[in-house]
Amino acid sequence: MFNMNARIESITLNRMVVAYVIGMLVTLMILSSLNSNAFFTTKNNIRSIIMQNAYASDRHTNELSIKDIIFKKTDYSTTTERVIFGVQNPYPLSAALSSTGANSSTGNSSLSLVQSIPLPNVTGRIDHLGVDKKGERLFVAELGNNSVDIIDLRGGKRISSITTGLNEPQGIAFIPELNRLFVANRADGSVNIFDGKTFTLLQTIKLNGDADNIRYDSNNGLVYVGYGNGGLAVINASSGEKLGNIQLPGHPESFQLEKFGNKVFANVPDDDSIIVADKKNLKVTSKWTLTSATENFPMALDEGNHRLFVGFRDPAKVIVYDTESGRGVASFNTAKDVDDIFYDAANKQIYISGGEGAVDIFKQRDADHYDLVNRIQSAQGARTSLFVPELNQLYLAVPEHQGQEAQIQIYEVG
Repeated sequence: MFNMNARIESITLNRMVVAYVIGMLVTLMILSSLNSNAFFTTKNNIRSIIMQNAYASDRHTNELSIKDIIFKKTDYSTTTERVIFGVQNPYPLSAALSSTGANSSTGNSSLSLVQSIPLPNVTGRIDHLGVDKKGERLFVAELGNNSVDIIDLRGGKRISSITTGLNEPQGIAFIPELNRLFVANRADGSVNIFDGKTFTLLQTIKLNGDADNIRYDSNNGLVYVGYGNGGLAVINASSGEKLGNIQLPGHPESFQLEKFGNKVFANVPDDDSIIVADKKNLKVTSKWTLTSATENFPMALDEGNHRLFVGFRDPAKVIVYDTESGRGVASFNTAKDVDDIFYDAANKQIYISGGEGAVDIFKQRDADHYDLVNRIQSAQGARTSLFVPELNQLYLAVPEHQGQEAQIQIYEVG
C-alpha cells in the first residue's frame, strides 16, 4: 500500500514539474515577443525623432541641403539614408529618401485606365499637355487642329477651347500664381499669354521660329522656352519680358530644370548631344556627345539620385545618365516613337509613352538598376502624355486615327 501511494505521488510530482516547465516556456515566449515589439517601436520612434530633428535643423537656409543620416540597425550593421531638404520646395520625405539597399523600391507598379474623355472634331497631331492642379483642369495643345482644349478633370469633359491667336501650338504651361496660360507656337515662333479664367489673349512674345517645350521655374518666377535653331528663352512670367537666352547648338527638344540647383539639361537631337547650362549666368557649362543612339527627344530628371533619363527613337531606348559626370550608367529598350518620359519619385517608377501605341512602366531598384514591370497597350500615335504626382494620374493624348475619335485617356497609379 505504501509503495502504491509513493508511486502515485511520484507521478503527480513529475506532471507538476512538466506543467511548470511548459508554463515557464510560454511565459518567456510572450515576454520575448513583447520586448521585441517594444524594441521595434522604440527604434521606429527614435528614427522618426532623428528625421524630424534633421529636417528642422535645415529650415533656416534657402540653399539645397543633402544629409546622409546613419541609422544603427544592430551592433554590427547600419544603414544610410540620403535626405534632401530645402525651404522653398522641399521634397516630401517619401520621395526624398533613397535607401542604399537594393530592395528599397516601394509603391505600386500598376497603371489603370479609369476614364476616356472625348475631344470631338479634333484632328491632326496632338502635342504637349499642361495642368492646373488646384483647379483640376487639363490643357491640350492640338497642333494639327490649331487649337487648345481645356478639360475639366473633375467633370470629365471639355469645357472650353482656344481657337484664335494660335499658330500650331506645341508647348503649354499654366502659371498658378498668376492664373495665366503660356502657349508656344511652332509656325511663327511666338509665345501667347492667355488669361487663365477668360482665356483672353493678354500678350504675344516673338521668338525666332519654332517655339516648342515650355518649363516654369516657380523658385524664380521665370518661364523657359525652347525655340528656333538653338535657344532657350528666359521670360519673366509676370511681365512677359524676355530677360535672356541660353545659346544652344541646335533646336532643343525636351529640357529639364533643377529645383534645388542651377543646372539646365537640354536634348539637342540635331547636334546628337545633351547640353548642360547654368540658370544663373545663362551659359553652357558642358556638352555630352551621343554615340550609341540618336533622336533624343524626351527627358526626365531624378534630382535626388542625380539621374537623367533620356529617351531615344533610334534605337528605341532610354539611357540613364549620372548628372554629375555625364556618364551613362544604365539603358533599357522601350516602345517606339517615344515623346514623353516622367519620373514618379514617390513610387520609384518611370512612365514612357510611345507613338507605336504603348506606355512602358519601369521600376527603379536603385539609381543604376531598372526593371520593366508592365507595358500597357494604348493607341496608335498616342505619344504625348503628362504625369501629375499631386493628382496621382497620367494623362495620355490620343489623336484621331482611322475612325478613332481623339481623346484624353486618364490612368491612375495603383
